[in-house]
Amino acid sequence: MNTQTGFEGSYLGAADKISAQAIMECKICWTPYDPAEGDDTRQVEPGTPFLALPDDWSCPNCSAPKEQFLVQSDPGSVAAQQAAALAPRIAALEADFREIWHSKMRDVPMVNAALRVEAVGFTLYEGRPLGVLISPWFMNLVMLAAEGEDWSGLKAGEKEVIAFPSGEYEFLHNVREQAGGYKACSLFSPMGDFRSHKDAADVARAVMVALFQEEHRAETDRSADIRAAREAELAAAEAAAEEEGGAPALNPAPTRRAVITGGMASGEEE
Repeated sequence: MNTQTGFEGSYLGAADKISAQAIMECKICWTPYDPAEGDDTRQVEPGTPFLALPDDWSCPNCSAPKEQFLVQSDPGSVAAQQAAALAPRIAALEADFREIWHSKMRDVPMVNAALRVEAVGFTLYEGRPLGVLISPWFMNLVMLAAEGEDWSGLKAGEKEVIAFPSGEYEFLHNVREQAGGYKACSLFSPMGDFRSHKDAADVARAVMVALFQEEHRAETDRSADIRAAREAELAAAEAAAEEEGGAPALNPAPTRRAVITGGMASGEEE
């Protein structure tokens, strides 16, 4: 159960989500309270957490009450600690693919030079780092091994289906020198539809939200049936085209990736 206070600025008053290191900011005049510095105007000693301030403490600049303070940053929060723990592994993953970009892919015609290698939205899913890796030639959902797991023996190209709240998705295994073993689900390739890196990063963040939304499961669970129906239509169209000497013109079958990418990846194979 969350510890509730009169604090309304962030987390709906859930004091247990604010660490002792949280730097708070008055939402009236934007004056910060840094626990490392305290507050000389009220003789609050350095090292005093925001939640330990007296109930009658107020903003030293505009006298707004504690309830009007927002979290500016919180290096002691669970999210911040998780991000710090993931940072070296994300950096290794990015370094591996930057090396590929500079050594092998830079002059390939299919690449989008407006993009760069970036890992976006990485978080822990069932103990394993999961996020989206953007490059000038692909966008993949990437899963890394959990702490203590050894994925160095993964066989490149081997397939595995992994379940998420929105459905099940096919991942390919691979191993890189710096990042080690990883599993990747293709979202986009090539990347020519993206005008800027910001556009690609926005889609990557949207993917990480949609992936965990259960309301998409009904759509993804129907994908096998939809694919079978489309394949039957395609076979019939091919037979008719052979008789007439023409080529069939059917839209490609939808994929589960099309759900989490907002339909942008609907032309890819699953």
